[in-house]
Amino acid sequence: MTYPDGVLRTLNVALGERSYPIHIGTDLLSRPETIVPYLAGQQVMIVTNETIEPLYLANLCAGLPEHADVRTLVLPDGEQYKSIEQVGRIWDALLEAGFNRRCTLIALGGGVIGDMVGFAAASYQRGVAFIQVPTTLLSQVDSSVGGKTGVNHPLGKNMIGAFWQPKAVLVDIDTLNTLPDRELSAGLAEVIKYGFIRDEAFLCWLETNMAQLRQRDPNMLAEAIARSCQIKADIVAEDETEQGVRALLNLGHTFGHAIEAHQGYGNWLHGEAVGAGMAMAATLSRELGFIDEAVLARTLAVIESAGLPLAAPAEMTPEHFLTHMRRDKKNIDSRLRLVLLNALGDASVSDATPPERLASLLERYPRASRA
Repeated sequence: MTYPDGVLRTLNVALGERSYPIHIGTDLLSRPETIVPYLAGQQVMIVTNETIEPLYLANLCAGLPEHADVRTLVLPDGEQYKSIEQVGRIWDALLEAGFNRRCTLIALGGGVIGDMVGFAAASYQRGVAFIQVPTTLLSQVDSSVGGKTGVNHPLGKNMIGAFWQPKAVLVDIDTLNTLPDRELSAGLAEVIKYGFIRDEAFLCWLETNMAQLRQRDPNMLAEAIARSCQIKADIVAEDETEQGVRALLNLGHTFGHAIEAHQGYGNWLHGEAVGAGMAMAATLSRELGFIDEAVLARTLAVIESAGLPLAAPAEMTPEHFLTHMRRDKKNIDSRLRLVLLNALGDASVSDATPPERLASLLERYPRASRA
């Protein structure tokens, strides 16, 4: 296969007529050949945020055709703005520009921008094209792939949305050069997750190379992103709308979403909450006898090596956790469903956790305040 200039890897999300490529490389934003083939027509709306705009918007615009009708919309930055009100601003901009069903939305930013733009695309005139250009590690390895779109609600994270696949995902590793260390660690939470649920060999690779990843070695980052995206692409191809195996991608998320909702969106980064949530899920897996003490120790060590928290928020009570966990999207018929570890590289979804065992874990689990 001949890749566009600068592309190191190209993966495919196999969904029949809705299949799409994930291009991973360097210096990709201003290269027309990486984006132009996926535009539905001449109308293009680029949506970004206040942090990303001065860094990358001009480069992206430079790679679009001169004859295209390109509009831009800059939204505030932060998880607290992942709301239906901000999606309304996208709809307003599209309507005011007179964009039709052959328009294309481009999401330039992290997971918040990607999820909101995808939801706007899914719902505008009942569905228009969009392209993901993720600029954070977390969005590059997780939220930009698979077609989950939506917004938060005060009572629960990502409770309002739609499945809507992009036409392409463009991962420019160079954008990670401006990513704060804290956000890089947050992205590594999702990378580690893939090793836990599907690929012990990848987890071993992460244990060996975590320091280089945190130092932003481009070759190591490209490898981690590609392996993460391949695992997610394979799972999405098996179960696009999360009726079965795709739920495994939520390892740590039931606990993590509870942390985010209780603490206020943005106070804990998503990846930080997932890191603590995976530690809690692994600890529960040990207490239920699914894994042994050595596996638990190794699990906690790799989470901590990525710069992620292991402890839950100091002020959260068991009831705080349970209130939010009862609203989790995976729950069926009021039964709490948790993703638990059977071994490194092997996870399963269970609705059989005895309530008293979960309550006991939540009562005893270590707490700490985030700096």
